[in-house]
Amino acid sequence: MVKRILISGISRGLGYAMTEQFIREGHTVLGCARSEAAVEKLRQKFGSPHDFAAIDVANEQQVKTWAERLLSQYEPPDLLINNAAIINYPAPLWQVPTEEFSQLMDINIKGVFHLIRHFVPAMVEKKRGIIVNFSSGWGRSTSPEVAPYCASKWAIEGLTRSLAQELPDGMAAIPLNPGIIHTDMLKISFGEEAAAYTPISEWVKKAVPFILQLQPTDNGIPVTVSE
Repeated sequence: MVKRILISGISRGLGYAMTEQFIREGHTVLGCARSEAAVEKLRQKFGSPHDFAAIDVANEQQVKTWAERLLSQYEPPDLLINNAAIINYPAPLWQVPTEEFSQLMDINIKGVFHLIRHFVPAMVEKKRGIIVNFSSGWGRSTSPEVAPYCASKWAIEGLTRSLAQELPDGMAAIPLNPGIIHTDMLKISFGEEAAAYTPISEWVKKAVPFILQLQPTDNGIPVTVSE
């Protein structure tokens, strides 16, 4: 069955890899990223029936306008993947610049809320659809110098599990830890050591089938893509 999959943060890293793989497997992707140039490249590469837009998930008005357009053109998504996130540059919490902290919270937490607020009502009306909010190993454990990121992902765990209790039967909200993958974001934290971890190209071959098999019975259960 062809699924309609909404993904945030599609311009690079895991979001880009998932977009490619979902399309390769015959699904329709509706995605967003902040960069207009990156979005245009995706449009040129994939085209219809896929639909890509330059949206800052931290900006609720942009998300609202985007949701109104998509929901007027398409049925609600079968799968909503909140993937967009940033990480802070490693530093003790008291040295993290206020602006950096605020931007991280705006994207990692408010961005997730904005997509839920403007897409999930249409899913609830149909009583179907899976919401996957990307968490992290650092949403279930902690490390020094990444306190803002840890805080944001612990928030996602709680937010998702609470949302799960509010959804009608036939739906699910699931916090997903993707595992430790060699991405640009990991390089910020791990430096050269990041190269020792799972390449995105290998990860996506496991992650996409794993995400596609999530069911309403998984509602509220924290899951992890196996390494």
